[in-house]
Amino acid sequence: MLQSKQAEESFVPLFCGLPDDLSLLCLAKVPRRYHHVLRCVSKRWRAFLSSEEWHFCRGKYSLEEAWIYAMCRDKCGHNCLYVLDPERHSWKHIDTIPSACLKRLGMSFEASGKKLYLLGGGDGWDKDCADDVFCYDPSAERWKEAARMPTDRCFFLSAAVDNKIFVTAGTGSGSPTKLKEWDIYDPISNSWRSESNPMPISDRLKSTCFNGKIYTFHKTWYNKIYARVYDPLSKKWEDIHKEIASCQFGPMVIVDGTLYMLDETSGTRLMIWDQEYQLWVPLARLSLQLTRPPCQLAAIGRKIFIIGTGLSTVVVDVDMAVNARGILVTSSFAPRDVDNVDIVGCKAIAI
Repeated sequence: MLQSKQAEESFVPLFCGLPDDLSLLCLAKVPRRYHHVLRCVSKRWRAFLSSEEWHFCRGKYSLEEAWIYAMCRDKCGHNCLYVLDPERHSWKHIDTIPSACLKRLGMSFEASGKKLYLLGGGDGWDKDCADDVFCYDPSAERWKEAARMPTDRCFFLSAAVDNKIFVTAGTGSGSPTKLKEWDIYDPISNSWRSESNPMPISDRLKSTCFNGKIYTFHKTWYNKIYARVYDPLSKKWEDIHKEIASCQFGPMVIVDGTLYMLDETSGTRLMIWDQEYQLWVPLARLSLQLTRPPCQLAAIGRKIFIIGTGLSTVVVDVDMAVNARGILVTSSFAPRDVDNVDIVGCKAIAI
């Protein structure tokens, strides 16, 4: 009885005079750009804004807002992270990044659920590759260490599929057999498991996830290009139509189940993959002065964000692009206080 009375006395409602279920609805309607202010109110508000209950309510009532996180490398060779509020066209530098990752090369940058992950990397030499993993929670604006990879890796393949992160290949101090295996991370249990990988990946250029499968794109030393797809359910590889491997010429993004590519071989052209005819179809050409390649792509809704050097950002409405002919008219912007940063990768997180 005494413990129950003490618990009641220590309970502090989110809003005085309101039950928490109503308080939750009120807080959920606050725009994302003000969430950092809400976290300063109290420890309970801070914990609440990163809770599953909070995320569920934002999603249930279609209140989620997607922001884009860009992992960059500056002219001093330091890694840094920026976040874009697409409504205000505003890039913001995230002050903290794990010190161990500050100068690393060959890291992988992935998103799973509502969190970001930095995996592995090193100084470029096999003996100095890392196996550590760092997780960033945008809701709490905090980094923490996650479970280490079973094998240290650098410049390796990684992909997020069905709320799990798959890694393989790359360089490292482990045996070739270990590097060849799939290491699979489960964010829910914060644990890794390993599976055999029946096909070596020694000449990979890039990879992407599409329809729940991992697509890899390759180029041999004698300039032959080809593509393969791995199905995590059947655990099998398949060779696929080589025409799709032309995407080696630029970054890719998926919008509503359709694959788009920015061809950077001669200027910048937005391309769409025609699944029926198995070929890349050009949509429109974009100005090099705006895109500033090399670029990375991210998607929010039906819009593609083309992010280039110095965080130069071009926004393409997919519906307008499909109907465009020749030069595509887009919106563009760039931060004034960021100059020569190269974009390593971009991920969109909705909260």
